[in-house]
Amino acid sequence: MNHREYFNQLANNWDLMTTEETRSRLPQMIDYLAIKPEDIILDVGGGTGILLPLLYNSAGARGKIVSLDIAEEMLKQARNNGHQGNIDFIHADVAAIPLSGESFDLVICYSCFPHFPDKLKALAEMARVLRNRGRLAICHTASRQAINDLHKSVGNAVGNDTIPDEAIMRDMLTASGLKTIEVRDEAHRYLAIAAKG
Repeated sequence: MNHREYFNQLANNWDLMTTEETRSRLPQMIDYLAIKPEDIILDVGGGTGILLPLLYNSAGARGKIVSLDIAEEMLKQARNNGHQGNIDFIHADVAAIPLSGESFDLVICYSCFPHFPDKLKALAEMARVLRNRGRLAICHTASRQAINDLHKSVGNAVGNDTIPDEAIMRDMLTASGLKTIEVRDEAHRYLAIAAKG
């Protein structure tokens, strides 16, 4: 089973699987990114749209959000969830983003980076669609070790999906043409933030 099939089969129950503890950490995570009004945001691996209300509240009515996911059933659930605002949904692989270069102020990659089979190619694509001085934020609401242990315990298509260690992450960001701003690995969150240009 590949990642697309795996996440498609979970789509109908995905929202029920998200804990209240995870939900409670999301507003602070988004606030930390200091999104500006009118920002154009790409939500990679957007799933059922858990971040969309928070992103919309930050970017405002004149901002725009594009939610991209490889699992079409996840996007179907996101549409059915009735999210308001200037939001587009795109079914695509992050390794081949069907959008023009230099289009986004922020690319956010929440709770999905470990699942990219070719992380360097994914990073290069996310960097390509960033505007000059745009930022990439790879985020989780748990530590690197907790995320890696979780995937290992689940097994199946995600059993070997991991967040690389800090040195490798920094090397990959640099190789994709991005400048690392910070990598934070804490009990309640993981953040890797980089900028273009």
